[in-house]
Amino acid sequence: MSRDYRVQTGAQRERQLTRGCFTWIGYWTTKPNLCFWCSRSLDPRRRKQLSGPNPRLLCIAGDFTKYDEHAVQQINRTIELIRYRRYGEDLLLFELVNASAPQGDVSPKAPVPGTKGKAAYKTSLEHLETAPDLLRDLFEALKAYLLALGDDVQMKPLSWYIAFKRFKNFACVEVHPNAGKLVCFVKLNPADVALQPGFTRDVRSIGHYGTGDLEITISSEFQLEQAKPLILQSYEIG
Repeated sequence: MSRDYRVQTGAQRERQLTRGCFTWIGYWTTKPNLCFWCSRSLDPRRRKQLSGPNPRLLCIAGDFTKYDEHAVQQINRTIELIRYRRYGEDLLLFELVNASAPQGDVSPKAPVPGTKGKAAYKTSLEHLETAPDLLRDLFEALKAYLLALGDDVQMKPLSWYIAFKRFKNFACVEVHPNAGKLVCFVKLNPADVALQPGFTRDVRSIGHYGTGDLEITISSEFQLEQAKPLILQSYEIG
């Protein structure tokens, strides 16, 4: 991730994207050392929240040109251009100018348990493709709700789950075709939620791949309607 909060004008401002990409190349060069440091420094729960296989580049500057906006759309990576504006001495506004996301899953795919050698892998989207029609319809309804929460919401399919994010993930959806359910992780404190068996669960001490400490099981339209207020809270938090 690249951050630059210096006020820039003219040619300096136009070079912001170039500097960000240069920093990004440095990340890939040192990635093995970075991953080793993370494995030694972070607890397992926080380690799983890192998006190492497909990092996100944020370029923050006073403005961007139309050429910058076109360039990020040609790169098959997650790049966001964010413009800042200062109002007086106390107010700083950040505005998302442009965002690009990889076409398809560029992260390593998840291995299927019990297989050897070069096994066939199933990603979250492949699980969705093999799901029953009712479960696919349920996912489409959930997806429509999530994307309608704001113009800043982006969907990012990954190996284990499908992430919905603003600046950070606020909902991570797993598709379970055999069980006929969707599992959604949201960034809410389970202690503040009235947990219901079979619907919501505290996963703070349970290993999982999605971002968030509250697990929501959605297997019907009724449960989807129940989940919407919780998802909205997670979206508003960040």
